[in-house]
Amino acid sequence: MSNALDPHMFRDCKDVVGPVRVGDKWTCRILRCLRDGDRRFSELRVPLSAITPKVLTESLRAMERDGLVRRTAHPGVPPKVVYSLTDLGRRLLEFMDTICDWTVTNLPEILEARRAYDERVSV
Repeated sequence: MSNALDPHMFRDCKDVVGPVRVGDKWTCRILRCLRDGDRRFSELRVPLSAITPKVLTESLRAMERDGLVRRTAHPGVPPKVVYSLTDLGRRLLEFMDTICDWTVTNLPEILEARRAYDERVSV
């Protein structure tokens, strides 16, 4: 048996009200779309065609609230709205690249583990 877990191991972690949207389905994809610069909503819809406009809007608002994305409205008829990464969003993008590289390297092992698990539990 290993050592018991410290009941205070998270005491230095600050509570966050509501989840920070990093591991959800769309945040990483939206960050990738904004990697090379400003994008309009309609531009984001092209590679993110599987996301509904409502969910894309909600995701962008949550990412803006968390400081990952900046929304800039330019006057005009109709008004032009663009989304861009903040410095915080760019730093998250760097972390995502590391995770992506890890996934590519380890994907065969992950898939084999899933296959072995599915065989064990389906019996």
